[in-house]
Parts: sequence; C-alpha cells; structure tokens
Amino acid sequence: MKSVLTTLCYIERDGKYLMLHRTKKKNDPSHDLWLGLGGHFERGESPEDCVKREVLEESGLTMNDPQLRGIVTFSDENFYEYMFLFSCKDFCGELNSCDEGELCWVEKDRVFNELPIWTGDRVFLKLMDMGEPFFSLKLTYFKKELICTELNGKPADPDKIIRGVL
Repeated sequence: MKSVLTTLCYIERDGKYLMLHRTKKKNDPSHDLWLGLGGHFERGESPEDCVKREVLEESGLTMNDPQLRGIVTFSDENFYEYMFLFSCKDFCGELNSCDEGELCWVEKDRVFNELPIWTGDRVFLKLMDMGEPFFSLKLTYFKKELICTELNGKPADPDKIIRGVL
C-alpha cells in the first residue's frame, strides 16, 4: 500500500480563503473539486519548507508565518496520506496563474456550504474555523465516500463537527 507525505494550506484574507479549483491535471482524484494549496514533500523538506514552496509555486505568494494546525491521515483502499495542515494570514506577493486550476478568493461560508469539496475537508476546515487547537484527524474513505472519522485518536461524528458540535 502506497504512503505519501503532503501539506495543505488555507490562506485567509478578509473572511475568505484562497481556493484552487482543480481542473487542469489528468487523472486527478480531486478533479473539479476545490482545495487549499499544497502538495508533496521533496527530499529533505520540513513541513514548513514544503508548504512554503508549494504555495509559492502554485500561487506566487510568499507566506511569512504559516501556522501548523493539525495532522490529517487519509486512508482508502489503495493508499495512506499523512498531510500537515496549515493556515496563513501573513503573506505577500502577487497572485499568479496556476497550472493545476483556477485560483479564487472565496468567502468562508461559501466554501463550507456551496463549493464541491471532500467531506473530510469540511471537517478539518470547521475545526480550524472553530479555533480548535492542534489536532490529529484520521479520515477513512471507501470509493471516495467518508466512512470513518477519528479526532485525536477517538471516534468522531463528522456531521456533528461540521455543524460545530464537538
């Protein structure tokens, strides 16, 4: 079973997240979904090195103070992914085009309630929005459906988290 290390960052400005509408990569399991920015580690990178490089490559923005918010473990029938989840409000630079899709500033409420995103993303975005301190989240999928959620090593109801009830 394949295992990968990744980062993901939600850059915030004026009540909005910078979102990537993934439309340009072939064979992308997240095709036509909206996500934050990030990607795979390169040899020798720390989580901070990786997320800063990926955000710069995908957006042209330089993050001055990314905040590590949690570690998310994804599993499905084919792989494990360990993702370091960041948020960032302190950045500079000019937004450029991205070869993976369209970049847009989207109101947080629209991200939670309207955009097509992974169910598990709704869970960790809600945890971040509620100010949950550093957390460990395990999301188990089967055929792209979320079937099991654990928060800090304990079973958790994703619908309750999404509604803001911990």
